[in-house]
Amino acid sequence: MRRPMSDLLPIRRALLSVSDKTGLIDFGRFLAARGVEILSTGGTAKALRDAGVPVKDVSEHTGFPEILDGRVKTLVPQVHGGLLGRRDMAEHVAQMEKHGLAPIDLVAVNLYPFEATVAQGASFDDCIENIDIGGPAMIRSAAKNHAGVAVLTEPAHFAEVQSEIEARGGTTLATRRRLAAAAYARTAAYDAAISGWFAKQEGQDFPQRLSLPGVLRQGLRYGENPHQAAAFYVDGSNRPGIATAAQVQGKELSYNNLNDTDAAYECVAEFDKPAIVIVKHANPCGVAVAGDLSKAWDAALLCDPVSAFGGIVAANRTLDAAAAEKITAIFTEVVIAPDADEAAKAVFARKKNLRLLLTGGLPDAAAPGLAFKSVAGGFLAQSRDAGRVTEGSLKVVTQRAPSRAEMADLLFAFRVCKHVKSNAIVYAKGLATVGIGAGQMNRAESSRIAAWKSEAAAKAAGLERPLAEGSVVASDAFFPFADGLEIAASAGATAVIQPGGSIRDAEVIAAADKAGLAMVFTGMRHFRH
Repeated sequence: MRRPMSDLLPIRRALLSVSDKTGLIDFGRFLAARGVEILSTGGTAKALRDAGVPVKDVSEHTGFPEILDGRVKTLVPQVHGGLLGRRDMAEHVAQMEKHGLAPIDLVAVNLYPFEATVAQGASFDDCIENIDIGGPAMIRSAAKNHAGVAVLTEPAHFAEVQSEIEARGGTTLATRRRLAAAAYARTAAYDAAISGWFAKQEGQDFPQRLSLPGVLRQGLRYGENPHQAAAFYVDGSNRPGIATAAQVQGKELSYNNLNDTDAAYECVAEFDKPAIVIVKHANPCGVAVAGDLSKAWDAALLCDPVSAFGGIVAANRTLDAAAAEKITAIFTEVVIAPDADEAAKAVFARKKNLRLLLTGGLPDAAAPGLAFKSVAGGFLAQSRDAGRVTEGSLKVVTQRAPSRAEMADLLFAFRVCKHVKSNAIVYAKGLATVGIGAGQMNRAESSRIAAWKSEAAAKAAGLERPLAEGSVVASDAFFPFADGLEIAASAGATAVIQPGGSIRDAEVIAAADKAGLAMVFTGMRHFRH
């Protein structure tokens, strides 16, 4: 039995036990044709036999039956000894021969579908039963002894390993090492999914140890800048958006495309009626709600047509040809929506470089979840900003209460504010943004920028008066001084929505009353750094 460890490993015996049977039959036939003894379990063995592939049950190989409803079938020395025994060590070889432990040269295992079971909303007991024990144990044993065992954990590995065996007569050490690394990454992600689920069942948003599962979706050309490497990973939660999107057409998505598109889609999901969001550099530069997407586009574009050039467009309805015609009238990098009809797809197809993403649904803006940000030596975790204010939760603090039209615009503007980088100021009128100030070091400057943008947009549209006249204004956090509010009043705003809570609230309220503004406090802040 003893043989020196060389780079090339012939395959004499293989153990196949897979939940996802994609590619299994072809690979099994390939191994059988080469005289490889195939060991298998349960449904995998049945699938191979039904396809005419000769297979030996693991229980026959080990002399130990499956017990406990299949919970114990491979957790035996005859399997793990065959995986872990080193063929180049005389002592190991002697022990394997003494105890009848036949070496296993290849293991193909993919795990019980725990993540998919959780995603389907299965019961606690069903989720527990879909926690694989024997599979991860075999994977880890084979990966540890990769000098003598090839471990395959994904259906894609079948074709890769088959090609190498056909070309070389066995697997190379380089391939086995790469497969071992992939194997440990798989079991780590699997355990992370299980531990995260358990923590959630126990109501622990921030457990003592937090592991993040991730599967590589796409290698990216570079990150935010060309000298930075980057990749896109998905976490298995299937939240509708860039992780679920099918790219219908267009160039490869970049890191910045993905980041901006996510920002746009999360924003547009805030609204129940047809809405369009235009984003540039992760900030909305135009948002509108209307009777249909075409009208929403017109109103959103009016807010800042300069910034919209080369932007990201998100819609919360199925795209039609009318909306597509308007969107493609200017240069647009990415369009994302739940779906698009055939006429709309034909319109977009004229712009071959435009990326069209269809997600199949909208994310729930009120759903719980965690958001992360890397810092030196670790990362910050917080619950997703799923907060929403309603008219009933608002407190009128001025002598004048908002009109019905003002109230609708105030709620709309504050919802947009949640998606604008702090310090955020949003002017809105008729359920459309008419000026946005973002990312400034003080709130007064954001207010000035938003007012200036409303003037510039009016001039671009050939209008005599700034768009902000007759608008409402939203602030993502309280006004620390009256100056930001006074700038809004000078720009023509008639009502204000803000969290309140400043030590100078009385001063700000007095300034609003002096200007004849209606103002409401939300008691909720929406910082987005």
